[in-house]
Amino acid sequence: MRFLLLILILALVTSCTMNSVGESFSDSRNESLAKKRIQDANPGLADAKINVTSFDGIVLITGQVSSEDLIPIASAQVEPLRNVRKVHNELTVAGKTTLLSRTNDSWLTTKVKSTLSASESSDATQIKVVTENGVVYLMGLLTRAEADAAVDTTRGIKGVQKIVKVFEYIN
Repeated sequence: MRFLLLILILALVTSCTMNSVGESFSDSRNESLAKKRIQDANPGLADAKINVTSFDGIVLITGQVSSEDLIPIASAQVEPLRNVRKVHNELTVAGKTTLLSRTNDSWLTTKVKSTLSASESSDATQIKVVTENGVVYLMGLLTRAEADAAVDTTRGIKGVQKIVKVFEYIN
């Protein structure tokens, strides 16, 4: 009987983990394919600084491009990908960020993630944090209350210039 119970528990844990692994694989696939398609779509995009982040089929495109007409091309390359439910294109027309700016962004992302992890008002495992030039993008599947709490927590972190919510709300 114990053996049967152990097998049942193991099967349950494995099925839950496999679902997470499957979603993670789809997101990773979306990120790499999207970045390749964007870079191949136009020579101006190949030289741009572009980041692609995917969370449960929601894709966030951030970075800098040299002209306004390149921005919609990036979205058009990502939208037809399998398992992409929504695209948020946050590209800006600007020069590439400096090494110091990117280092600051990494530090800011770390501060936001650790502060959210310490907070009890939202599930930090369901939030992906991306920082680009001082702007913090919060992605995830949360209730509206959890999302609001995550934004409030992030708002209190020194160095955050702006917060962009890329949440999918659950009930």
